[in-house]
Amino acid sequence: MHDLDLRQLRCLVAIVDEGTFTDAAIALGVSQAAVSRGLASLERALGVRLLRRTSRAVTPTATGARVVAQARRVLADVSDLVREAASGHTRLRVGYAWSALGRHTVALQRRWSAARHETELHLVRVNSPSAGLAEGACDLAVVRRPLADRRFEAAIVGLERRLCALAADDPLAARRSVRLADLADRILFVDRRTGTATPELWPPDARPDTEETNDVDDWLTVIAAGRGIGVTAESTANQYPRPGVVYRPVRDAEPVAVRLAWWRDDPHPALQAVLELITELYRTG
Repeated sequence: MHDLDLRQLRCLVAIVDEGTFTDAAIALGVSQAAVSRGLASLERALGVRLLRRTSRAVTPTATGARVVAQARRVLADVSDLVREAASGHTRLRVGYAWSALGRHTVALQRRWSAARHETELHLVRVNSPSAGLAEGACDLAVVRRPLADRRFEAAIVGLERRLCALAADDPLAARRSVRLADLADRILFVDRRTGTATPELWPPDARPDTEETNDVDDWLTVIAAGRGIGVTAESTANQYPRPGVVYRPVRDAEPVAVRLAWWRDDPHPALQAVLELITELYRTG
């Protein structure tokens, strides 16, 4: 079978849409002979007849109707691909796993919109280690764990306190803050893909048992039920207030570094502007 090309598919769809070879040629801006050659080469490549030609009309065969439907999908996908590639300078997708930038999230959106209206900012939540970067879901990603993948580069844009999430009726909820030692005999709920809390925060001889959760909503639900506790970055408390859950600072835990990550070989044109704005928000907020 010969390779297909988009011109052949466009010829087929144009003939069906316009009804005649002459009108298809006008719609495509080519000669009628070019349209005829395009269809003939497509039929040879597929080894099937696609159109019935009479003196009055051109109609698809049964196979032709199926091929036309598929050709429309292929051409639409190609159009989407071109539009996606061309939008790189007019759209900026920032991925995050749990909590974006916490209390700075709204300020980022509003200040960006006011200063960079030519580039639309979209926040995209993807609960993966790269917050959607590896999956192609975003152009930049806010992450709170170092990325081991050498395809990515990252810069620290700010620091956040670590907080403990507790059921509202937990005895520790009455305190203004807690220590790691206060939590050592509890069940620690963690998200191993994206979470910042691990047993290594505690001394080797005083580490809590852990259970895994898959999502921030699952995490909050089990904590509200009093089944255990969570330790998280301060942004989670800003982004996810939840009835039945209180957050208390863990005063002897190291802060969480907030990083902005990007593809090393394909940084977004707006990267430097985003870096500067987020860094300023953390520095002044």
